[in-house]
Amino acid sequence: MKEFCFTSESVTEGHPDKICDQVSDAILDDVLRQDKNGRVACETLVTRGLLFIAGEITTEGYVEIPSIVRKLLKEIGYTDMAYGFNYDASAIITAIQEQSPDIAQGVDTGGAGDQGMMFGYATNETSQLMPLPIMLAHSLVKRLAEVRKTNLLDYLRPDGKSQVTVRYQNDRPVEVIAVVLSSQHDDGISQKKIEDDLRQTVVEYVIPKDLLAPNYKLFVNPTGRFVIGGPQADTGVTGRKIIVDTYGGFGKHGGGCFSGKDPTKVDRTASYFARYLAKNIVASGIASRCEIQLSYVIGQRQPVSIMVNMFDSGKIPSEKVVEIIRKNLDLSPAGMIKKLDLLRPIYRKTACYGHFGREEQEFTWEKTDLTKLFLDAL
Repeated sequence: MKEFCFTSESVTEGHPDKICDQVSDAILDDVLRQDKNGRVACETLVTRGLLFIAGEITTEGYVEIPSIVRKLLKEIGYTDMAYGFNYDASAIITAIQEQSPDIAQGVDTGGAGDQGMMFGYATNETSQLMPLPIMLAHSLVKRLAEVRKTNLLDYLRPDGKSQVTVRYQNDRPVEVIAVVLSSQHDDGISQKKIEDDLRQTVVEYVIPKDLLAPNYKLFVNPTGRFVIGGPQADTGVTGRKIIVDTYGGFGKHGGGCFSGKDPTKVDRTASYFARYLAKNIVASGIASRCEIQLSYVIGQRQPVSIMVNMFDSGKIPSEKVVEIIRKNLDLSPAGMIKKLDLLRPIYRKTACYGHFGREEQEFTWEKTDLTKLFLDAL
C-alpha cells in the first residue's frame, strides 16, 4: 500500500503578504471599473507604518490609490493603534509609470504580455476538484477571520496562518493528522484559552469529525505568544504566497504570481485557463487527476506548447486531449479573456483564500461547461 503525508498552508487576509496582494488587486479592480482596457502591473510592499506601491499602469481613468488602500485596510481590520499598524495612520507612497511601449506594441495586437509557463491542476479527491489539504487550510483561516470579525472571539487580531497535514493511502486522502493554527491576539490572553477556543470554534468546526485522526496533533500559536503581528512584525510583498494561491504544493507552478496583473498578463489568465481545462477534464470523468501546462512567448498569440499529464489515470491518450484543446478552444490572451469574461473588477476577491476551488459567480474558470467536449472523445 502506497502511503504518504502531505501538508499545505494558508494565511488570513490580515497577513502582510496578503495585504499586499489585496492592495494590488483592489487597484486593478478600480482601473477595470473605469477602463476595461487598462493595463496594470502593480506591486505593493508593506511594513510598519508604511505601504509602498509601484508598477506600471496605463489607463484613461484615475485611481485614488490612498483612499482605496485605507478603505481596504479598514475592512481587513487594522483599526486599532494597539495592533502596531493602522489604516488611518500609515504612510502611503506611490511610484507609478505607464506600461512600456515596447511591451504594449505586442499586447495591443493580441499577443501575450510576457513569456512564461503556467500550470493548472485538478483532482477528484474533493467536490471542488481540488487537493484536500489546501481546501482545509483555506477554510480554517476563513473561519478564523469570521470569528474575529463577528466578535465571537473578540481578542483576535487580523494576522494569522494555518497548516494542515493529511495522510494519504493509494493517492486518496484518509485523515488529518496535524493542524497548525496561529492567530494574532490581544495581550493578556492565556495560551490555554486561545487553544481551547480555536480548537472548538475553528478547527473542529471546520474539519469534519470523521476526517480528524483520533490522536491528531493541534499546534496553536506554537511559540506560546502572538501579540506582535501584521506589518509591525513582518514585511509583506505582493506575490509571495503563490503556493497558497494555487494548489498548496500539489501540481507544479510556473513561478509568476497573479495579483496586481490585468488579464493580458498570461501569468494570471493562462493559469486560470489551465485550471479551467484541468477541472473540466477531471469533471468529465476521463481522468481522476490532471495537470495542464501552457507556455507563451511575449507578443505572440497562441501558446508555444500545451502539455497534458493525467498521471496514468486517463481514459484517452494525452495527445488526443491536446488535439481536442487546440481544435476547439482559442488559447490566445484575447480568446481566454473572452471565454472567461475576465475584464471585470473581480480580482480583490481572488486575493485571499485561494484563486481556485471557489464556487462564487466571479470565478468563471471554475465552471465545468466543457465536459461534453472531452466525453465525446471516448
